[in-house]
Amino acid sequence: MNEIVNAVNNIVWSPALVYLCLGVGLFFSLRSRFVQLRHLPEMIRLMFDGKSTDAGVSSFQALAMTLAGRVGTGNIAGVATAITFGGPGALFWMWMVAFLGASSAFVESTLGQVYKEKINGEYRGGPAFYIEKGLGMKWYAWTFAIATIFACGVLLPGVQANSIGSSLKTAFNIDPNVTAAILAMLLGFIIFGGVKRIAQFASTVVPFMALGYIIVACVIIALNIGQLPDIILLILKSAFGLDAGFGAILGLAIMWGVKRGIYSNEAGQGTGPHASSAAAVSHPVKQGLVQAFSVYVDTLFVCSATGFMLLITGLYNVQGPDGAALYTGIAGVAAGPGYVQTAMESMMPGFGNTFVAIALFFFAFTTIVAYYYIAETNIAYINRKVNRPWLTVVLKVIIMASTVYGTVKTADLAWGMGDIGVGIMAWLNIIAIILLQKVAFTCLKDYESQQKQGIEPQFDPEKLGIPHADYWVERKNAQDEPMSIHHSNESEKRV
Repeated sequence: MNEIVNAVNNIVWSPALVYLCLGVGLFFSLRSRFVQLRHLPEMIRLMFDGKSTDAGVSSFQALAMTLAGRVGTGNIAGVATAITFGGPGALFWMWMVAFLGASSAFVESTLGQVYKEKINGEYRGGPAFYIEKGLGMKWYAWTFAIATIFACGVLLPGVQANSIGSSLKTAFNIDPNVTAAILAMLLGFIIFGGVKRIAQFASTVVPFMALGYIIVACVIIALNIGQLPDIILLILKSAFGLDAGFGAILGLAIMWGVKRGIYSNEAGQGTGPHASSAAAVSHPVKQGLVQAFSVYVDTLFVCSATGFMLLITGLYNVQGPDGAALYTGIAGVAAGPGYVQTAMESMMPGFGNTFVAIALFFFAFTTIVAYYYIAETNIAYINRKVNRPWLTVVLKVIIMASTVYGTVKTADLAWGMGDIGVGIMAWLNIIAIILLQKVAFTCLKDYESQQKQGIEPQFDPEKLGIPHADYWVERKNAQDEPMSIHHSNESEKRV
């Protein structure tokens, strides 16, 4: 089975996809005049702007839901794996994917807002919606929706669950079967509660877990601050093939850095727009900017914390393409959360191992919840036409079964299956946002123009010549009606 999965992975994750992710991010960055830098203060302001409504969640809740999906096992186990197979330089390429990917995240999340719909009283949106409405390609939209349901409902939960199972086994010697049962019960409680419960859970847990992890990692880095300049130099030299020990794996550094970077921050993959579309905002660009910032939180903060911690302690391994060891700092431990647990335990005996296990539990579990929401949104998209409410119940059962299965199975198979799911979604979504980029940048120009005039940006798709943005047209008409009634009443009074 592993051989089949690896063969499919080599096709999906060919160099073409790696360079496409970097190239599209660079192109969007240049076209937007580096929106991810110019609007950094605005991103932070907008994060706490807006309130939830009956139909939608607040900007911060949408951000937390996105981070629930982005901040997961990739931030701990994924960084360890990238360093093992790509060397320390892989961390630099993760940074590059984050910086350039922030522009891709802006484009896809803005598009998600433009073409969102209100279904059963809740805002829903994502690539399937903007592919159908923006490109008029229903077959392509359905292909993405089905691929995403399969990836997020079947393939990806196992990766997160596997890391939870192995870390709890290492820290507390808890049998993976027991962990699987606990995860299934907790997951069932949350996903049967609807989008509001998911949003409340994410907005409570995600900021706490991410901040706590970053603080502990920063303490370890601060205790070894003298090594930091050498570590940064090692990362940069390794990233460009200038390090004597890791120069031979330059191509692997790029490939693993990009692959794990995309897996971790999900920029361009098409997952982010699902949660961002649930936000109640007055202009699509607002949530696009907030989602761009989420990529920074994921990779520049959380992944960097993990990477620096591993490199400072020296508790990591690097192997060449032939499997030969290029560096061995932690013999007998498989690439994954075990690296980080050992590294933190060596710096904080009696605390590190337990802390990483708990952090990984929250990181990975919230990601499984986010995967459910993404898959459910694509079922909602399909149900607009076929109306099969039982599909949602089937999804809940399948994602719980996938979580249980992933908890007790081998890590290699789980990661391989997860990579296939991410790669397929990335191919389908990146092509779509390239074709639809004009809409996102028209929205950005409109947003900046209204800001210069000193007014609170409001979105009017008809004025901008953007068709099929039905929700926003109905919203504007609903706002105009009370105004018309008011003017009519004023006229009657004068008469």
